[in-house]
Amino acid sequence: MAGTLSIVGVGPGDPELITLRAARLIGAASVVAYFCREKHPSQARTIAQAHIGPNTREMRLVYPFTTEVSVNDPAYHQNMSAFYDRSAECLAGELAAGQDVTLLCEGDPFLYGSAMYVFDRLRARCNTQVVPGIMAMNGCWGEAQAPMTHGDDVLCVLPATLPEAELAGWLERADAAVIMKIGRNMPHVRQAITRSGRMKDAVYVERGTQGGQVITPLEEREGKAPYFSLVLLPGRKRVR
Repeated sequence: MAGTLSIVGVGPGDPELITLRAARLIGAASVVAYFCREKHPSQARTIAQAHIGPNTREMRLVYPFTTEVSVNDPAYHQNMSAFYDRSAECLAGELAAGQDVTLLCEGDPFLYGSAMYVFDRLRARCNTQVVPGIMAMNGCWGEAQAPMTHGDDVLCVLPATLPEAELAGWLERADAAVIMKIGRNMPHVRQAITRSGRMKDAVYVERGTQGGQVITPLEEREGKAPYFSLVLLPGRKRVR
Protein backbone atom coordinates (compact mmCIF):
# COMPACT_ATOMS: atom_id res chain seq x y z
CA MET A 1 0.00 0.00 0.00
CA ALA A 2 1.21 3.49 -0.82
CA GLY A 3 0.24 5.11 2.47
CA THR A 4 1.75 4.57 5.92
CA LEU A 5 -0.24 3.69 9.03
CA SER A 6 1.11 5.40 12.15
CA ILE A 7 -0.32 4.04 15.40
CA VAL A 8 0.28 6.76 17.93
CA GLY A 9 0.01 6.72 21.71
CA VAL A 10 -1.28 10.09 22.91
CA GLY A 11 -0.65 9.56 26.62
CA PRO A 12 -2.85 9.36 29.70
CA GLY A 13 -4.90 12.53 29.32
CA ASP A 14 -2.86 15.70 29.76
CA PRO A 15 -2.25 17.09 26.23
CA GLU A 16 1.23 18.22 27.31
CA LEU A 17 2.20 14.58 27.76
CA ILE A 18 2.04 13.82 24.02
CA THR A 19 5.50 13.05 22.64
CA LEU A 20 7.09 15.32 20.03
CA ARG A 21 7.05 12.49 17.51
CA ALA A 22 3.36 11.81 18.08
CA ALA A 23 2.52 15.49 17.67
CA ARG A 24 4.47 15.66 14.41
CA LEU A 25 2.76 12.62 12.92
CA ILE A 26 -0.70 13.81 13.94
CA GLY A 27 -0.08 17.18 12.33
CA ALA A 28 1.26 15.65 9.10
CA ALA A 29 -1.41 12.99 8.63
CA SER A 30 -3.83 13.06 5.71
CA VAL A 31 -6.31 11.13 7.84
CA VAL A 32 -6.59 10.91 11.62
CA ALA A 33 -8.59 7.95 12.94
CA TYR A 34 -9.71 7.15 16.46
CA PHE A 35 -11.99 4.81 18.37
CA CYS A 36 -15.06 6.18 20.14
CA ARG A 37 -18.50 5.38 21.45
CA GLU A 38 -21.68 6.30 19.61
CA LYS A 39 -22.66 9.92 20.40
CA HIS A 40 -19.57 10.34 22.62
CA PRO A 41 -16.34 12.22 21.90
CA SER A 42 -13.13 10.25 21.59
CA GLN A 43 -10.80 10.67 24.55
CA ALA A 44 -7.78 10.18 22.29
CA ARG A 45 -9.05 12.80 19.85
CA THR A 46 -9.66 15.25 22.70
CA ILE A 47 -6.07 14.82 23.89
CA ALA A 48 -4.66 15.30 20.38
CA GLN A 49 -7.00 18.10 19.28
CA ALA A 50 -4.40 20.89 19.18
CA HIS A 51 -2.27 18.95 16.69
CA ILE A 52 -4.96 17.99 14.16
CA GLY A 53 -4.71 20.22 11.10
CA PRO A 54 -7.71 22.11 9.66
CA ASN A 55 -7.55 20.14 6.40
CA THR A 56 -7.09 16.73 7.99
CA ARG A 57 -9.92 14.27 7.42
CA GLU A 58 -11.12 12.47 10.53
CA MET A 59 -12.36 8.90 10.75
CA ARG A 60 -14.48 7.80 13.71
CA LEU A 61 -14.30 4.08 14.46
CA VAL A 62 -17.43 3.59 16.55
CA TYR A 63 -17.54 0.62 18.93
CA PRO A 64 -20.70 -1.53 18.62
CA PHE A 65 -20.77 -1.58 22.45
CA THR A 66 -18.39 -1.16 25.37
CA THR A 67 -19.49 -2.46 28.77
CA GLU A 68 -23.06 -3.32 27.77
CA VAL A 69 -22.07 -6.89 26.84
CA SER A 70 -20.00 -9.10 29.16
CA VAL A 71 -16.63 -10.31 27.90
CA ASN A 72 -17.79 -13.78 28.95
CA ASP A 73 -20.64 -13.64 26.43
CA PRO A 74 -19.63 -15.34 23.12
CA ALA A 75 -21.40 -12.50 21.29
CA TYR A 76 -18.85 -10.05 22.70
CA HIS A 77 -15.86 -11.54 20.90
CA GLN A 78 -17.82 -12.29 17.74
CA ASN A 79 -19.08 -8.73 17.38
CA MET A 80 -15.85 -7.06 18.43
CA SER A 81 -13.84 -9.19 16.01
CA ALA A 82 -16.18 -8.15 13.18
CA PHE A 83 -15.83 -4.51 14.27
CA TYR A 84 -12.02 -4.66 14.13
CA ASP A 85 -12.25 -6.36 10.73
CA ARG A 86 -14.37 -3.46 9.44
CA SER A 87 -12.11 -0.86 11.04
CA ALA A 88 -9.02 -2.40 9.45
CA GLU A 89 -10.65 -2.42 6.02
CA CYS A 90 -11.66 1.24 6.36
CA LEU A 91 -8.07 2.17 7.13
CA ALA A 92 -6.76 -0.14 4.39
CA GLY A 93 -8.88 1.70 1.82
CA GLU A 94 -7.28 5.01 2.76
CA LEU A 95 -3.77 3.52 2.73
CA ALA A 96 -4.32 1.90 -0.67
CA ALA A 97 -5.33 5.32 -2.02
CA GLY A 98 -1.98 6.71 -0.92
CA GLN A 99 -3.16 8.48 2.23
CA ASP A 100 -1.01 8.51 5.37
CA VAL A 101 -3.22 7.56 8.31
CA THR A 102 -2.52 8.27 11.97
CA LEU A 103 -4.52 6.10 14.38
CA LEU A 104 -4.76 7.62 17.85
CA CYS A 105 -4.73 5.55 21.02
CA GLU A 106 -4.96 6.62 24.67
CA GLY A 107 -1.90 5.79 26.74
CA ASP A 108 0.37 3.37 24.91
CA PRO A 109 -1.03 1.46 21.90
CA PHE A 110 0.33 -1.91 23.01
CA LEU A 111 -0.92 -1.84 26.61
CA TYR A 112 -4.59 -2.89 26.49
CA GLY A 113 -5.04 -0.64 23.43
CA SER A 114 -7.75 -1.20 20.83
CA ALA A 115 -5.22 -0.22 18.16
CA MET A 116 -3.46 -3.55 18.66
CA TYR A 117 -6.31 -5.40 16.96
CA VAL A 118 -6.07 -3.21 13.87
CA PHE A 119 -2.30 -3.59 13.88
CA ASP A 120 -2.66 -7.38 13.92
CA ARG A 121 -4.90 -7.23 10.85
CA LEU A 122 -2.83 -4.77 8.81
CA ARG A 123 0.84 -5.25 9.72
CA ALA A 124 1.46 -7.74 6.90
CA ARG A 125 -0.37 -5.64 4.31
CA CYS A 126 0.90 -2.10 4.80
CA ASN A 127 3.73 0.06 6.06
CA THR A 128 3.27 0.56 9.78
CA GLN A 129 5.01 2.45 12.53
CA VAL A 130 4.12 2.51 16.21
CA VAL A 131 4.80 5.48 18.48
CA PRO A 132 4.84 4.62 22.19
CA GLY A 133 2.91 6.83 24.56
CA ILE A 134 3.10 7.63 28.26
CA MET A 135 0.93 5.00 29.88
CA ALA A 136 -1.97 5.63 32.24
CA MET A 137 -0.11 3.87 35.02
CA ASN A 138 3.06 5.98 34.96
CA GLY A 139 1.05 9.15 34.42
CA CYS A 140 -0.92 8.23 37.54
CA TRP A 141 1.97 7.21 39.76
CA GLY A 142 3.73 10.44 38.87
CA GLU A 143 0.65 12.46 39.87
CA ALA A 144 0.25 10.40 43.04
CA GLN A 145 3.97 10.84 43.83
CA ALA A 146 4.09 7.12 44.52
CA PRO A 147 7.48 5.52 43.72
CA MET A 148 6.61 2.00 42.60
CA THR A 149 9.66 -0.25 42.25
CA HIS A 150 13.13 -0.42 43.78
CA GLY A 151 16.06 -2.72 43.18
CA ASP A 152 14.71 -6.10 42.08
CA ASP A 153 11.04 -5.43 42.92
CA VAL A 154 8.62 -7.20 40.60
CA LEU A 155 5.87 -5.05 39.06
CA CYS A 156 2.64 -6.79 38.10
CA VAL A 157 0.02 -5.17 35.83
CA LEU A 158 -3.41 -6.69 36.43
CA PRO A 159 -6.80 -6.27 34.75
CA ALA A 160 -9.62 -5.82 37.26
CA THR A 161 -11.68 -8.23 35.17
CA LEU A 162 -9.80 -11.19 36.69
CA PRO A 163 -11.76 -13.34 39.18
CA GLU A 164 -11.31 -12.20 42.76
CA ALA A 165 -9.27 -15.22 43.89
CA GLU A 166 -6.90 -14.96 40.94
CA LEU A 167 -6.46 -11.22 41.47
CA ALA A 168 -5.70 -11.74 45.17
CA GLY A 169 -3.18 -14.46 44.32
CA TRP A 170 -1.23 -12.18 41.99
CA LEU A 171 -1.26 -9.40 44.60
CA GLU A 172 0.17 -11.76 47.20
CA ARG A 173 3.09 -12.64 44.91
CA ALA A 174 3.95 -9.24 43.39
CA ASP A 175 6.05 -6.58 45.11
CA ALA A 176 4.33 -3.73 43.28
CA ALA A 177 1.10 -3.86 41.31
CA VAL A 178 -1.17 -1.76 39.14
CA ILE A 179 -4.82 -2.76 38.72
CA MET A 180 -6.44 -1.39 35.58
CA LYS A 181 -9.94 -1.51 34.06
CA ILE A 182 -11.59 -0.75 37.40
CA GLY A 183 -15.06 0.60 36.53
CA ARG A 184 -17.83 -1.72 37.68
CA ASN A 185 -15.22 -4.18 38.98
CA MET A 186 -14.47 -2.02 42.03
CA PRO A 187 -16.31 -4.22 44.60
CA HIS A 188 -14.33 -7.37 43.87
CA VAL A 189 -11.09 -5.37 43.44
CA ARG A 190 -11.52 -4.09 46.99
CA GLN A 191 -12.24 -7.61 48.22
CA ALA A 192 -9.18 -9.02 46.46
CA ILE A 193 -6.91 -6.32 47.90
CA THR A 194 -8.33 -6.88 51.38
CA ARG A 195 -7.88 -10.62 50.96
CA SER A 196 -4.23 -10.12 50.01
CA GLY A 197 -3.65 -7.94 53.09
CA ARG A 198 -2.59 -4.88 51.08
CA MET A 199 -5.45 -2.42 51.53
CA LYS A 200 -3.41 0.03 53.62
CA ASP A 201 -0.93 0.45 50.72
CA ALA A 202 -3.49 0.84 47.91
CA VAL A 203 -3.82 4.22 46.21
CA TYR A 204 -6.87 4.99 44.04
CA VAL A 205 -6.37 7.35 41.07
CA GLU A 206 -9.30 8.58 38.97
CA ARG A 207 -8.80 10.50 35.71
CA GLY A 208 -5.08 10.77 36.34
CA THR A 209 -3.44 13.80 34.62
CA GLN A 210 -6.89 14.89 33.39
CA GLY A 211 -9.39 17.46 34.62
CA GLY A 212 -11.28 16.25 37.68
CA GLN A 213 -8.37 14.13 38.87
CA VAL A 214 -8.91 12.30 42.17
CA ILE A 215 -6.12 10.69 44.22
CA THR A 216 -7.00 9.05 47.53
CA PRO A 217 -6.27 5.97 49.65
CA LEU A 218 -8.45 3.18 48.30
CA GLU A 219 -9.83 2.40 51.75
CA GLU A 220 -11.46 5.86 51.68
CA ARG A 221 -13.08 5.32 48.27
CA GLU A 222 -16.50 3.64 48.12
CA GLY A 223 -18.85 2.73 45.26
CA LYS A 224 -18.20 2.24 41.56
CA ALA A 225 -15.41 3.87 39.60
CA PRO A 226 -15.27 5.39 36.11
CA TYR A 227 -13.43 3.73 33.24
CA PHE A 228 -10.43 6.06 33.58
CA SER A 229 -9.34 4.88 37.01
CA LEU A 230 -6.79 2.49 38.47
CA VAL A 231 -5.27 1.31 41.73
CA LEU A 232 -1.58 1.53 42.59
CA LEU A 233 0.12 -0.75 45.11
CA PRO A 234 3.72 0.46 45.51
CA GLY A 235 6.57 -1.95 46.22
CA ARG A 236 9.86 -0.64 47.57
CA LYS A 237 9.69 -2.68 50.77
CA ARG A 238 13.34 -3.72 50.87
CA VAL A 239 16.45 -1.81 51.99
CA ARG A 240 16.89 1.36 49.94
